[in-house]
Amino acid sequence: MNVENFVEKTDTSAENTIENMIVECIYKAVMEQRLAPKTKLSEASLCRAFDVGRMHVRRALLLLSSHGIIDLHSNKGAYIACPDKAQANEVFEARMLVEPPLVRQLAERTAPEALKLLADHIELENAARESQNRSELIRLSGEFHTKLAEAGQNSLIVKMMRELVTKTSLIVGLFGRPRSTSCPDDEHSNILKAIESGDADKVEKLVKEHLHHIRESLNMDIVSQPANDLEKILRGEP
Repeated sequence: MNVENFVEKTDTSAENTIENMIVECIYKAVMEQRLAPKTKLSEASLCRAFDVGRMHVRRALLLLSSHGIIDLHSNKGAYIACPDKAQANEVFEARMLVEPPLVRQLAERTAPEALKLLADHIELENAARESQNRSELIRLSGEFHTKLAEAGQNSLIVKMMRELVTKTSLIVGLFGRPRSTSCPDDEHSNILKAIESGDADKVEKLVKEHLHHIRESLNMDIVSQPANDLEKILRGEP
């Protein structure tokens, strides 16, 4: 994962790099379903796994919490988040309200340079798909929707989409079937083609179907058990 697209860096110091590395590793483990919902992230275990001090770990946990990847509980510690069905439905309902009118507007008026950026991004998705990099593909798939918002040039919509996309990626990472990603193959390409052709009705319909397909790919009835050996998982050991 390109952590720059997941957290907003405030500086380029070595300390900040360490914290971003921790964030990236935990995020990737969640997306690859190696860390199950409700797994406790012991500060001591994280310090040993990453060979860093508690201050780095605590800052990384705060970053993860701010993006909804983990839950912080006073006097109990940090746990991988576990959204329920109601929360997942709220996320998709919100996206249904925001994205269809957004892409309709893009089909009616979008600058060529924005379309080129979207096309280039789809190529990155295809490369991640070819290499079977699930965590990267989930990230890129979500980022496509953020880039749609950026093409609309409304800063409030962009901020809202970033939050919704992050929550969706977490839900897909935790509850998607092992080979599923945020978005089915080719649907982004079809959305982009409809925008390029200026067909507002078609692209609005495609996005609604697209969001429905993502939701239907989830299985929130089966939740894997919390991980036992946190250090082993984060070190990538079998």
